[in-house]
Order: sequence, then C-alpha cells, then structure tokens
Amino acid sequence: MRTLGSSDEVAEAAAVAAWKHAAGEGLRDHAVATGLNGDTLIVEVPDAIWQKQLSLMKSQLIFRVNSTLGQPRVKHIELQINPKAFTTFRKPPDDDVVDNEIPIELWSAANAIHDRQLRQKFLKTAMKALKRKKRQD
Repeated sequence: MRTLGSSDEVAEAAAVAAWKHAAGEGLRDHAVATGLNGDTLIVEVPDAIWQKQLSLMKSQLIFRVNSTLGQPRVKHIELQINPKAFTTFRKPPDDDVVDNEIPIELWSAANAIHDRQLRQKFLKTAMKALKRKKRQD
C-alpha cells in the first residue's frame, strides 16, 4: 500500500483482504467486509446478535486488520446488518488471478505482502474493485 500512495481503491482492496485474513475462518461466514469509507471499515453481519458480539471485539479486530496491513489505516469498524448477504448461495472463490490483467502497480504493492494466501486475496479483491470502478465510469 505504501508503494501506491493514497489510492482509495487500493486502500479499500487491501483493507477488505486484510479483514478476511484477520477475521479468520470462524468469522468469515458471519462477517464480510464490503468497503472502506475513509478510515472506517464497513462490515456486514447477518443479524443483531452478530453485530453485538463483534462490537465487543472491535478494538481487537482493528488491531488485527492494521497488523495485517502493516500500517494503522483502519480506525473504526462499522457493523451493518444485512441478512440478505448471508442467505444467497456463495460461489467458491476462483483461485486463479489472471497475471496479464494485473497492473504493475498492484504487483508492486502485492510483493510487499509476505503471506502467499493473503497476497492472492489482495490481488483478487483489488482487481474486483478496479473492474467495478471501470464499469461505473
């Protein structure tokens, strides 16, 4: 992330990927990071029970996310209830990121991530964000 400066898209992709790593398998199916608004990570949960439980863990989760990012980018977590996000079938993530689609700037940022799985998740999430932005333009 430091290599790319303050690109909002890269920061968002990195924060979402860091959440997946920080949340671990136990939370992954019950709390999904959907974006970054300034220094606030937006996380969707299925119901008020998960919202309350995770609100008690916010400071620990923020620490984990920032540790994964290697810098204090996330200062807050906003827990939003969205049961629909958890009732639909989720297709398994495809493990392949097409190398020729990835901009060199993303490769540079990804190379700073030592964990192979986290690096792959970062690249996938960043590419999704770039494609979404391209469709919006």
